[in-house]
Amino acid sequence: MERRQFLRISTGMAGSLLVPVFGQAIAAEDLLKPADTRAKKALADIAMNAATAAGAAYCDVRIGRYLNQFVITRDLNVENIVNTESSGVGVRVVANGAYGFASTNDMSPDGVANAARQAVAIAKANAKLGGEPVQLAPVKGVGEVRWATPYTKDWRAVPIKEKAEMLLAANAAGMKAGANFMASQLFQVNQQKYFASTDGSYIDQDFHRLWAPFTATAVDKASGKFRTRDGLASPRGVGYEFFDARPEHKIQAAGGVTTLYTESYDIIEDARNAGRQAREKLAAKSVDPGKYDLVLAPEHLFLTIHESVGHPTELDRVLGYEANYAGTSFCTLDKWQSKNFRFGAERVNFFAEKQIKGSLGAVGYDDEGVPAKRWDIIKDGILVNYQATRDQAHIIGEKESHGCSYADSWSSVQFQRMPNVSLAAGKERLTPDQMVAGVKKGIYIIGRGSYSIDQQRYNFQFGGQLFFEIKDGKIAGMLEDVAYQSNTQEFWNACSAICDERDWRMSGSFFDGKGQPSQVSAVSHGSATTRFNGVNVINTGRKIG
Repeated sequence: MERRQFLRISTGMAGSLLVPVFGQAIAAEDLLKPADTRAKKALADIAMNAATAAGAAYCDVRIGRYLNQFVITRDLNVENIVNTESSGVGVRVVANGAYGFASTNDMSPDGVANAARQAVAIAKANAKLGGEPVQLAPVKGVGEVRWATPYTKDWRAVPIKEKAEMLLAANAAGMKAGANFMASQLFQVNQQKYFASTDGSYIDQDFHRLWAPFTATAVDKASGKFRTRDGLASPRGVGYEFFDARPEHKIQAAGGVTTLYTESYDIIEDARNAGRQAREKLAAKSVDPGKYDLVLAPEHLFLTIHESVGHPTELDRVLGYEANYAGTSFCTLDKWQSKNFRFGAERVNFFAEKQIKGSLGAVGYDDEGVPAKRWDIIKDGILVNYQATRDQAHIIGEKESHGCSYADSWSSVQFQRMPNVSLAAGKERLTPDQMVAGVKKGIYIIGRGSYSIDQQRYNFQFGGQLFFEIKDGKIAGMLEDVAYQSNTQEFWNACSAICDERDWRMSGSFFDGKGQPSQVSAVSHGSATTRFNGVNVINTGRKIG
């Protein structure tokens, strides 16, 4: 109900994690109080009628209720528990060929009508500045529909005590296994979003997302040296049943070096492995710089996909709309228009998808009322498309939007945000162990680490969580101080093998930032374990000169 606030939570994860918190603090039991769909429809009609009467050619209304709960622990103590709620209405219009947007937390009939009229006034003022008129790709109204994240256990109904005990048990397991310090968090999000437009849609959606990151830190007291290992769980668009670990959801990484989960997550086992591996890192061999074949697990590769494929194919970046804040893109329109720009090897296929169950980007409809869909971005290594919204589709000759418009709050205007961008699995049967067996000199990398990439999303450097030397087709032990350097085109053209769909799984980012004013979104990226030949590896622990 208040303006956006930011809660900075100190964690053991590479300094502090900036967690956006929308709204005011509330009691935990208030999280479950439902909103009235009929009342939302009535408010939406009032806003659309007011906007049309004021001269709008088009109007959409987003009525949002955003609920968050964060549980923060360190070692054997609970440090903080936060429940927040934010509710309000955002109205976007097109009048005289220009956009206008206004929002309000006054959810009375007069409040939303005034916001609608203000949005029209802003659009008319914007129209006086000139420029190309807004062209919205057509969207067929769907009437009254509802979509919700599939789940069997509502996180809002689970007692906080149970959640805190789970995190503390994970901390205890990590410390018993070798960590000196443990920090764990549980982020829980429920977005209740009602969309209505003059196209004839009244769409009620309910999204649930979870993430339980942690960091295990082991210290060599004699030298003062320390090493960390973060949790390997991916944030998911699921219910609390995600933490009911099931044996059939458990898989082994190549060489059996660690345990991973797909559809559920055993945070206790992951924390135990993390405590042990953080301790093992203290004695790990420091990598010798040079060229290596890299075998990258999906829990690592998702971030490389996000930065080097997801961002440069956002059409607003390509057009220069993000240049001031986040840069542009090397995937310029002329490369797409040539129809033969070699982005990667022929086996490299990237697709965008907003309907994959359990993914962070899973929706029924985007924030422009466009149904979720799938489309190709890189086909057989060639750049074939971008990510476009209703007002961008005509620029690339599309007759309809890709359905990737999103706003992180009722008070924020929707704009182009990344869908789930994923690397398709290999077509031939191949397991991670078989892939490793074909490597003479290489490194196997699991988990995300530090990274750097330039403003065109071209030249980059990526680290990771766990590094294992591959020697003559076998895992030969743990390595440290590893980072690889390349450029996007060279890297994806070096892709020499992709495991099949049996190994395909998703990881993701809970707080992907973009825009001015900045907004965050949640997005997943899928892949199978993938090999890249002859990639330059540096030693991050050695001094130069």
